[in-house]
Amino acid sequence: MTTFVLPFPTIDPVLIEIGPFQIRWYALAYIAGIFIGWWYAKRLVANARLWSPSLAPMKPTDIDDLVIWASLGIILGGRIGYVLFYDLALFASDPLQIFAVWNGGMSFHGGFLGTILAMVLFARSRGIPAWCLIDVVAAAVPFGLFFGRLANFINGELFGRASDAPWAMVFPMGGPEPRHPSQLYEAGLEGIVFFLVLRLFTHRYKRLRYPSFISGIFCIGYGTARVFVEFFREPDIQIGYLAGGLTMGMTLSLPMIAYGIYLVVTASHRPPLPAAPAQA
Repeated sequence: MTTFVLPFPTIDPVLIEIGPFQIRWYALAYIAGIFIGWWYAKRLVANARLWSPSLAPMKPTDIDDLVIWASLGIILGGRIGYVLFYDLALFASDPLQIFAVWNGGMSFHGGFLGTILAMVLFARSRGIPAWCLIDVVAAAVPFGLFFGRLANFINGELFGRASDAPWAMVFPMGGPEPRHPSQLYEAGLEGIVFFLVLRLFTHRYKRLRYPSFISGIFCIGYGTARVFVEFFREPDIQIGYLAGGLTMGMTLSLPMIAYGIYLVVTASHRPPLPAAPAQA
C-alpha cells in the first residue's frame, strides 16, 4: 500500500440546518440536475437547426409540463428500484424504511425505468412521438448524473475498492484502507464525457431526427461507463459479488448496452422524421 493518501474532504452532507429542517447536498443535486436538464432540453427542442429540415415534434412548453412527471418518475422509480434490486430483505423486515429517503438509497436503473414510464404516459397524453421525447430527455440526463455522483462523494457513500493509487482516499465509512474515489470517476464519465458524446450526436450529426437513436447511444454510453467503473467501485455490502464476479451494477447495465445497440441499429435503418411542409 502507498504511504501517501489524499485526505477525504470534510464536507458536511447537510448544507443548512434550522431546527428539524435540513437542506442536504443530495437533495440539491437532484434539484440542480432536474432544472439544468429541463433548461437544456428546452434549448434542444427550440433549436430548429437540430431538426431541420424537419420540425421538432414538440414545443418547449411541453418540456415545462414534463418536469413534474419526470421528477416523480426519477424519485419513485429510483427508490423502488433500490428497494427491489439492492436491499429487499431489509425493507421487507421494516417496510417503513422505504419512506426514509433521507438515509440515502436510490437506484439509477430504477429511476431510469420510472422516468421512461413517466415520459411514455406524458407523450401519449400530448400526442407526441414517445421516442422523440425520450431522446431529448436522454441528451439532458448527464447533468443529473454529474451532480448526483458529486453528492455521493460528499456523502462518502458508494466509494471504491481498496487501492494503492496515489489519489486513493480513506472514506469515513470505508474502513482504514485507502479506496478509489469511484464517485468522481462516475461523475467524469457519466456526466462530462457522456454529455459531450451525446452533444456530438445531437448537434453535429443531428440524430434527433432519427427517433430512438439518441436513446440508444444513451443506453450504450451509460451502460459501458457503469460497467467500467464497477471494476473500481466497492460492491454493495448486502449483495457482494454475483455469479461470474459480476456486481449488481454490471448485471443491470449489460442489458442496457445490448438494448442500446438494438435501438441504434433499428433507428439507423428507419427514415428520418419527415421534412417540414414548404411554405407558400
